[in-house]
Amino acid sequence: MNIARFEPWSFVDLLHRDLDRLAQHRDLPESDGSPVADWVPAVDIIEEKNRFVLRADVPGVSAEDIDVSMDNGVLSVSGKRLAIAPDDDTGVQRIERATGRFLRRFTLPETVDAEAIAAKCSNGILEVTIPKAPEIQARRITVEAA
Repeated sequence: MNIARFEPWSFVDLLHRDLDRLAQHRDLPESDGSPVADWVPAVDIIEEKNRFVLRADVPGVSAEDIDVSMDNGVLSVSGKRLAIAPDDDTGVQRIERATGRFLRRFTLPETVDAEAIAAKCSNGILEVTIPKAPEIQARRITVEAA
């Protein structure tokens, strides 16, 4: 006899995600009706003394398919994960990972050095390093006697 584990919250979670996906497709004002993003990677943002570090989970996405750009104080991370085409030769039984385009945007504080932003992708984790601009110290001006 096989024992199947019943997890009712997993069904609720799946329903919630499906309803969110339907709501996103309906509310988008794009002319062709296609969504801006098909999935959203999870992101961690860490603030250190001299920099911010943004880490995004992008497993299965090659570095060539990721675009990181900065425009008017907004950092954009976008890209695309290609789908596996199910056929008789591959033996694909089930596909749960999201595929297609992704997009995340982050408003950065004015204290960052936008020219020195660097990104690297390793083992399915995109790491974007955003250095902080050096603090501008008040300059003391000496007054000379005439």
